[in-house]
Amino acid sequence: MSLTRFEDNHEIDEETPFLPNQEGSPDLKPTQTPLPTAQISILLTAWLAQSILSNSISPYLNQLLRELPEVGGDARTVGYYTGIIVSLYYVVGAVTSFQWNRLSDHVGRKPVLLSCLVGTTLATLLFGLSRSFLALVLSRCLHGAVMGHVGVVNSMTAELTDETNVAQGFSMLPVAWSLGHVIGPLVGGILSRPQDRWPHIFSHPFWADYPYFLPCLVAATFTSLSFIITGLYLEEVCSFPALWRGLCSDAAQTLDSRPSERLRLARPNSYTPQGETSDSPDLDTTSNEPDKPLPLRSVLTKPVVITTINHALLVLLNGAAMSYIPLVWSTPVEYGGLNLSPASIGLGLSLYGGMGGFFQFIFFSHFVSRFGLRRVLIFSIASCAVIYTLFPFENLAVASGGSNLVVWLLIILQMSSLCVFDMAYSALNMYFSSAAPNRRSLGAVFGFSHVANSVVSAVGPAAADWLFAFSLTHNVLGGKFAYVVLLGVVCVTLGVSMQLPKNTWARREEY
Repeated sequence: MSLTRFEDNHEIDEETPFLPNQEGSPDLKPTQTPLPTAQISILLTAWLAQSILSNSISPYLNQLLRELPEVGGDARTVGYYTGIIVSLYYVVGAVTSFQWNRLSDHVGRKPVLLSCLVGTTLATLLFGLSRSFLALVLSRCLHGAVMGHVGVVNSMTAELTDETNVAQGFSMLPVAWSLGHVIGPLVGGILSRPQDRWPHIFSHPFWADYPYFLPCLVAATFTSLSFIITGLYLEEVCSFPALWRGLCSDAAQTLDSRPSERLRLARPNSYTPQGETSDSPDLDTTSNEPDKPLPLRSVLTKPVVITTINHALLVLLNGAAMSYIPLVWSTPVEYGGLNLSPASIGLGLSLYGGMGGFFQFIFFSHFVSRFGLRRVLIFSIASCAVIYTLFPFENLAVASGGSNLVVWLLIILQMSSLCVFDMAYSALNMYFSSAAPNRRSLGAVFGFSHVANSVVSAVGPAAADWLFAFSLTHNVLGGKFAYVVLLGVVCVTLGVSMQLPKNTWARREEY
């Protein structure tokens, strides 16, 4: 039973701390630590390059698959082939991502980040040169094998922030990702098949033989630029031998053989807001934190496992949504789609990209401070139900001869819901950064999460695409059975999210 009283004009209940903060006032919060914007901005270039690459493929992938001899132009079966490519991409990522992130705990974040950027550039170019389904699969598997930099960027962001600015730091990642959502779909939608759009410029037979190489070339160029910027300006002291030492600077210490004084100062003791229990760990490295990565059995604590389960379900919902958007939009109207061209699909996805990251950057920190981390997460998950619900209404608007304005208003509402849903990622990144037993194990924590997410991504989008094709070919619930199943998954995810604390995890001895 909750006992509540008022003392000195403050409400007291069972969640109120017994001890006030050092100043003796429960209202006083520490001054926010300034973000190291220069270093985080360098990390954002890698995030931006990955976003451009991932989102540039979506507008033309389904059309590319329809043109393959294995598919034979059957629009109803495209979902099966898309599912195979996506599934194998994430299967390979599940096998390799933890190794990359664990390696970064030992040799440094920067060499791992640079290695992955090189591999990503190569995989992108090979994808554009692929002319068979097998070649497409192999190039995507290579890309999945070098996806370790996703966890590395999250780890370095957690290292460069503290409890007072972690929400602001993680809210910057969606800005770069959303900018890639603006650029990537435009690159993929406009630059695919350039010989059809600009025949006088791209008249060489090469462009007819490889009609989707140009968007891959542009995406690979962005990745190459990120490699150069990271190699020249990202600062880190690393323990990797001579091969990498020229790429590592001792101007800043995001990883060292002993606890970093700079990071210790950037991680003040946790504080307790008025009327709430502090769930944030005390990350002062001068006391009990070990100076080396912990063994895996010590990393897989209760907070890490619970947060990973929530994140995996989130990835399942997001993967299905991002798979359905280009798939449904490109599907003929008589099969439940919108029959949009790659350029129109790119425009719609760019609309989402333009709104998403800046929405989070402006509102996420404020929402967390005002409503609490778990409430923001729950609200974000609930918005995913709107995404799936709107697909049948979009098809109905097109099939009934409705105006383009009505269709695009529904698309705008759907993309707005996706922007709200994306806040859940930033929320769970905050849970992850507080769940890690120590900073030198952040790579293992984010790597373990990426493995679980890769497994879910390998099964989830493929299963969702298969479910969509199954609903159409067997006319289950008028082809809408897939949406009903995914709405059920939203409800399950909401229930699991209640296992998280109100704010961030507290570090306790039993963990």
